[in-house]
Amino acid sequence: MNANGKRILLIEDESGLVLTLTDRLSSEGYAVSHAGDGEKGERLASGGQFDAILLDVMLPKKNGFDVVRDLRKKGITTPVLMLTARGQLNEKVIGLKLGADDYLTKPFEMLELLARIESLLRRPTTVTLPTSTLTSYSFGPFTIDFRKMEISRKGKLIELSAREFQLLHFFIQHRGAALSRETILNSVWGYDAMPTTRTIDTHITWLRQKLEENPKFPKYILTVHGVGYKFAG
Repeated sequence: MNANGKRILLIEDESGLVLTLTDRLSSEGYAVSHAGDGEKGERLASGGQFDAILLDVMLPKKNGFDVVRDLRKKGITTPVLMLTARGQLNEKVIGLKLGADDYLTKPFEMLELLARIESLLRRPTTVTLPTSTLTSYSFGPFTIDFRKMEISRKGKLIELSAREFQLLHFFIQHRGAALSRETILNSVWGYDAMPTTRTIDTHITWLRQKLEENPKFPKYILTVHGVGYKFAG
């Protein structure tokens, strides 16, 4: 990928890592901006002028989890790669649930970081409306406003991450069709290398927990054995 003109926001407080990453990313053709704490990082990211964000979890003033959560609430869809501590699986899960697109565990190899960034830059960052004039959709007790990217249950808003909303939106666009995991991954995440199709199952589980009365016996997001999933709402 030609990195020329791609803008990276690095939100990291470890000075040695900041210097190393800035030098390498700049040498690869990226334009790098830096914030040393979460509050400044969120301010810069809120402008929406970056192509990708590298976000540390442990930051002064405001941690990375709160930053990515609040960015997604503001409608900022810039891809976020979270930098997590070694072996902290719960950090990775929390980050993804709050709206991060990927994670990388410290310490990491520079080549892997560059590959992850390239993958981020290939992903869709906005939810596109269906080709029809559909701006809202209702099923069961739920109503979705596609323009506002909001879903409510009997008038009460339900909090979905940006990725969960994209996934639900894709299901609604193809309601009734059996969709393979690979199709969902390529269409919603925009690539087929990272993460694995297991990511689909994880996000489906999260969606069912928020939408299904009994997630173990779903009525809306159904498993199609040997294929993938289908939306029956």
